[in-house]
Amino acid sequence: MNIGNLILENNVFLAPMAGVTDIVFRKICKEYGCGLVYSEMVSAKGILYNNKNTENMLEVADEERPSAIQLFGSDPEILANMAKRVEKYADIIDINMGCPAPKIVKNGEGSALMRNPDLIGRIVKKVSSAVSKPVTVKFRKGFDGSCVNAVEIGEVAEANGAAAVAVHGRTREEYYSGNADWDIIRDVKKHLKIPVIGNGDVTSPEKAKALFDYTGCDAVMIGRAAEGNPWIFKRTVHYINTGELMPEPSTEEKIALALRHLDMLVRYKGEYTAVREMRHHFGKYIKGIPHSAEARFYINKAETQKEMLDFVKKLF
Repeated sequence: MNIGNLILENNVFLAPMAGVTDIVFRKICKEYGCGLVYSEMVSAKGILYNNKNTENMLEVADEERPSAIQLFGSDPEILANMAKRVEKYADIIDINMGCPAPKIVKNGEGSALMRNPDLIGRIVKKVSSAVSKPVTVKFRKGFDGSCVNAVEIGEVAEANGAAAVAVHGRTREEYYSGNADWDIIRDVKKHLKIPVIGNGDVTSPEKAKALFDYTGCDAVMIGRAAEGNPWIFKRTVHYINTGELMPEPSTEEKIALALRHLDMLVRYKGEYTAVREMRHHFGKYIKGIPHSAEARFYINKAETQKEMLDFVKKLF
């Protein structure tokens, strides 16, 4: 599929996730068949004020391309100027209008923007006019039950230059609870000419195909189900193309990739940070494996890469 002038290998994407979709995780997901990866959401003001942590989040490796950098903010001028500054790193500039985190919403950013369609229009127009790369927008079903306006937001984004939109089928009020509403994704798709990316409850190849079939969306976006499970991209693409389910990865494959993930993190972020971040990732890799609860207990005590390796060898 295409987004603007960008040709993508397939239409199964990695959703942006704060604290998860760093350069290492994106590289792994790309290697395992992901059609498009997204950065963690990056603060436009953080870029403006040269925040060191923000700058580190902008690094993009050649092997993960095509890659989207997701920005968040609420000031059209700042977003446009920062998008222009970072477009050299990205193949797509994505604008976050769906984050439900209280500190983001309190600042009038993320999903709070859905309460102000006029501002969304100004943001998308400013950003798309400032850069040569395709601009996309990710938003939710609505802000709450009294503000379900995803169709309107999609139309505003399209009218002001967005090359594609991604729709998460929950309101901000719902966070990640309950079931995603695929009807709203279908409604947005019916009203727009640009590609629509469906997001929410895609936990397996079968669910991905069901979302395609039910909504007619152009791509699916996989978030939490990809944690510890990058195989889901290759398995989903294969299932959509052939109707055949590839086998689940073995315990040995999961442990081997988890250890490789750790090694990559150590090289990118240093041992101290890598080991602490890997506690979360390891828990995802070993989910469902016998004695995984006991394994998490020991792995979460690891302070060094060697300790983590020793725990894993002892347990598995």
